Amino acid sequence: MNGVPVTILLIEDDPGHARLIEKNVRRAGVSNQIVHFMDGTSALKHIFGQESGTGSAAHAPLLVLLDLNLPDMTGLDILARIKSDEHLKRTPVIVLTTTDDRLEIQKCYDLGCNVYITKPVDYEGFATAIRQLGLFLSVMQVPEPT
Repeated sequence: MNGVPVTILLIEDDPGHARLIEKNVRRAGVSNQIVHFMDGTSALKHIFGQESGTGSAAHAPLLVLLDLNLPDMTGLDILARIKSDEHLKRTPVIVLTTTDDRLEIQKCYDLGCNVYITKPVDYEGFATAIRQLGLFLSVMQVPEPT
């Protein structure tokens, strides 16, 4: 296993929700770096390494916390892009959204999301999921860049 830490990408357009999510991630004992994006366009540029001179981020180990309702695109679009990419398809994606529509939830799982959590979040359950995720991240095998 290489020693590259997993970066958590938080894609959430509501600053209040973003702060609450980050606070609960920290409270769950997860100390990984959290990078916050308010829209899908900038998040995708980061994920696919299209920021100025950063090289490809597609090889960096990521965990994505994804809101479905973003100002510039849907979280479903982002989820589909991540899961259809050869290097990113194993990236864990947790959908955090206000939508509890069963068809929407099923669509997320069909596209490959790992966990779907409805906001307002049951933060005890969320903290437990994040703690388990922390254990997962600490033992996760990250494929070497090809």
